[in-house]
Amino acid sequence: MPLDDLPVPGPSVRRPFGRTGLAVTPICVGTSPLASMPGLYGYEVGEQRARATVEAVFDGPFNFLDTSNSYGGGSAERRIGAVVRQRGGVPSGFVLATKVDADPDTGDFSGERVRRSAEESLERLGVDRVPLLYLHDPEFHITFEEAMGPGGAVEALVALRDAGVAAHIGIAGGPIGLLCDYVATGAFDAVISHNRWTLVNREADPLLDEARDRGVAFVNGAPYGGGMLVKGPDAQPRYAYRDTGEAVRDAVRAMRRACDEHGVPLAAAALQFSLRDPRVTSTIVGVSEPGRIEETVRLATLPIPASLWDELDRHLPSPAAWLD
Repeated sequence: MPLDDLPVPGPSVRRPFGRTGLAVTPICVGTSPLASMPGLYGYEVGEQRARATVEAVFDGPFNFLDTSNSYGGGSAERRIGAVVRQRGGVPSGFVLATKVDADPDTGDFSGERVRRSAEESLERLGVDRVPLLYLHDPEFHITFEEAMGPGGAVEALVALRDAGVAAHIGIAGGPIGLLCDYVATGAFDAVISHNRWTLVNREADPLLDEARDRGVAFVNGAPYGGGMLVKGPDAQPRYAYRDTGEAVRDAVRAMRRACDEHGVPLAAAALQFSLRDPRVTSTIVGVSEPGRIEETVRLATLPIPASLWDELDRHLPSPAAWLD
């Protein structure tokens, strides 16, 4: 069946999470904004607002929450943990995922650091174990060989899984070739890629195929490219928080005009681009206030004519545009 004919899954319908036996909604709530990082996002999120957002997530239609040891120096996990403790635990059937990170001061990402990072996260979150634990952005700190070597980060992560600290483990990062290498080891149950499978960037296509063929859950982060695919390139000229060339901005402008002609918000097309691909198990959407949950449901369910997808594809910039 052509992709254009495939229905977009309901945002609260749970689907198999690769080979793990977990079931998750096609939308995963990202919590990086809840850490309050104005240098990255341009706004602050206070403690009360963050906790209210986590409450709304636990009471809402999605059963998948993603966080990390490094978000705001651990503040995202602490804010989630405050709500978990108040409620007496994570809601039944909810999948809480976090990530082990390198030491923020030294950059150490050894096996010992992986164990310490996991301990820090569990303490902040107020839980004894998590369903899913990722190795986060190793490319900034260690080589693939170092990560996979004896006593390295992956060996420690596998040991945490074997000890029951994490039911399943994953890899999260940027470079697609490197992520394919990690997935090919067979050690991981899930992979997160960010900003590389969107309306305007299709770089992750080989990784989606690799993950599908190996039964590894593919989780797509940053479907809005850091805001450009919501606000447009004139209001947000950066993609993935980095400057982009004019060819990319022109492509997004053309996509926005096409969406406007069909009465479809650019953000709805950006989100549903990810949701409609059967290779994508779940799509991470960051939220910073309770109202964003209802807005995300609206964007995920808004009808989009099949003809618009063909038109958007015609405006896709060439891979060379990302080298500017």
